[in-house]
Amino acid sequence: MATSAGEVRLNRLAWLYTMPAFVLMAMMIVYPFIFNVIISFSNMNLTHFRDWRITGLGNYWQVVTDAAFWYYFSKTVLWTVLNIVFHVTIGVALALVLNKDLKGRTFFRTLLILPWAVPQYITALTWRGMFNAEYGAVNLLLNQWFGVTVPWLTTEWGAFTACLITNIWLGFPFMMIIALGGLQSIPDELYEAAEIDGSSWWHKLRHITIPLLKPVMVPAITLGVIWTFNNFNVVWLVSNGGEPSDKTHILVSWIYKSAFTYFRMGYAAAFSMVIFAVLLLFSWNFIKKTRATETVY
Repeated sequence: MATSAGEVRLNRLAWLYTMPAFVLMAMMIVYPFIFNVIISFSNMNLTHFRDWRITGLGNYWQVVTDAAFWYYFSKTVLWTVLNIVFHVTIGVALALVLNKDLKGRTFFRTLLILPWAVPQYITALTWRGMFNAEYGAVNLLLNQWFGVTVPWLTTEWGAFTACLITNIWLGFPFMMIIALGGLQSIPDELYEAAEIDGSSWWHKLRHITIPLLKPVMVPAITLGVIWTFNNFNVVWLVSNGGEPSDKTHILVSWIYKSAFTYFRMGYAAAFSMVIFAVLLLFSWNFIKKTRATETVY
């Protein structure tokens, strides 16, 4: 079928309107990504910042054979798993409570979304002050209630736990909102029929709520894994750049320090591409195996 002159003009106008967005995306996403791929095969560093050249797969080999990669990779996996477990558990539990007809439900919904609404760096710096060993609110309460003082930011696992608590505080509202939206889309007739059959609360949760929440929660969990795996702000700000002695880093914060403190640009670029490949494979397999895109009947 021939295209009319009016349709051609409309198509050209549509392209004209969307062109600024394409140009902006090319400048902010496509070009940096391609440049990162290129320098990941180069010797770009502090001594070869201007005269760098392509050297092959040396950076990738250095990444996978570096003990630091596997150390930070294992810590990043632990960081991600713990965060997602708490995010989903707390978020879904709160969503189940807020989905009921409770007095002041709107107020509590607004209150519980505040940790997610506040800018992340403000929350991270606030929690860092609260975890201060001498005058932080957390230790003051622990000392008052239990007579103990925890060196949160001066030990490896103390700083890691402080970062973990901060990120759990930041992350559960997102899962709560997604789960609450999913719960409100479940027909009440299903629960009424289950009650007539004498089903318990656990039976309804297992056979109605969880299966019908799955198409909503799996993409949210996938996004949560990607965000948490790459959560630079919390780790960097709460631990003050990976302190003590670079023990509190996850992969993304170690990449930043490698690039902008040690000026190992090629190594950091290769490191970031390895992370990109890991997250891409995870996201693809996770969504495929959980079959989140399939319709629930």
